[in-house]
Amino acid sequence: MVLAVIVACEIGFWVVLGAGLVARYLLRMRRLGAALLVCVPLVDLVLLGATVIDLRRGATATFVHGLAAAYLGFSIAFGHSMVRWADQRFAHRFAGGPPPWKPPKDGLGRVRYEWREWGKAVLAWAVACALLGGGILLVGDFSRTEELVAWVARLTVVIVIWLLAYPVWTTISHRSATE
Repeated sequence: MVLAVIVACEIGFWVVLGAGLVARYLLRMRRLGAALLVCVPLVDLVLLGATVIDLRRGATATFVHGLAAAYLGFSIAFGHSMVRWADQRFAHRFAGGPPPWKPPKDGLGRVRYEWREWGKAVLAWAVACALLGGGILLVGDFSRTEELVAWVARLTVVIVIWLLAYPVWTTISHRSATE
């Protein structure tokens, strides 16, 4: 059930986002567009509610419950950036807006960009881990929440790899290129 809700929420995110952009730029209904864009995070509340209800009904936490927490963490940390990304492209394509912003390809600007994105990833990790911890406390039975603990480890490995592969590597290669 939770996997279906995750898929529905991902689809819902893009549908609500698209409807907000269509209302804003194509229909010229700025207030309706803004209202729809503000509603994008409500999709996350649906997923959170479904996950909590499933665990409260006695379900043993599975890979999918952990995936829901990871999805929510990512959505909270990167959601605003994704909306801004889509808004810039939609405005440029359909409303004569300026070309969308692109991250710097190299140099100090790229280094700053990679550290900022990793900071968002740390926020996503922290939110997901807090949700996983909340799920563990909510269930109160370690034998039913082992998968949630495993997700904390998975997400930690991902955040460390991201740190080394992007901001640290970009910083080191930037310094060696300037010397």
